[in-house]
Amino acid sequence: MHATEPVEPADGGGADAALPPVLLVHGFASDAAITWEGTGWVRALEDAGRSTITLDLRGHGSSDKPVDAASYAPEMLGADLVAVLDSAGAEVVDVVGYSMGNRVVSALATSAPERVRRVVVGGAGPNELFATWAIDDARAVLLRDETPRDPVIGQVLRPAIAAGADREALLAVIEGVSGAPLSIPGDIPVLFVAGENDPVPAGAQELAREWGAGFVSVPGRDHVSTLTSRAFKSSAIDFLAED
Repeated sequence: MHATEPVEPADGGGADAALPPVLLVHGFASDAAITWEGTGWVRALEDAGRSTITLDLRGHGSSDKPVDAASYAPEMLGADLVAVLDSAGAEVVDVVGYSMGNRVVSALATSAPERVRRVVVGGAGPNELFATWAIDDARAVLLRDETPRDPVIGQVLRPAIAAGADREALLAVIEGVSGAPLSIPGDIPVLFVAGENDPVPAGAQELAREWGAGFVSVPGRDHVSTLTSRAFKSSAIDFLAED
């Protein structure tokens, strides 16, 4: 499991001692550098006086890449987050998850709720994407470079292949995470953020209403472009600044 050291604010003044670090959990076929550094999240949080903890989930980036589905069971991935928090010396964190990362955040919050103060659920809703895929289609793309029957599968997987992702590891991720729940204990405040044109978090607004959570729709943004949105960043930072 590859994790970066907590990042201190750029002005050297130190993070707000009253607020915990922010754990940033990326999504499928990505890594911390692409999702959180390249899109300006780390800098925005630094500018707001928050320290950050980032990591590459197993199967991604610089982390180990086992090729068995059992290694990517939600409870295994959630335990990885606990290990990262322990390594960073963070007893409690605020969390921002994106896309598949929210299934991992759910596992953390369910198994160790005392470690989580607030959660921002970005780009995810009640329906887990991989559960809608035919695994044979994913296998065809990843292992045989064939065209899937479902074009969405190709749209998700081909950029990852082009970027040099480990194909067998990604297949194991899909199999291991498929159907994982989105479930945050009710006493942890939650904010949902979804791009207006993003089909992945379908049902997020209704789920937010059911949970009594906040919901922000980002106008004109899809699943990829939502990450770079200033509206997403500012909404999350304001929410995480609350007591």
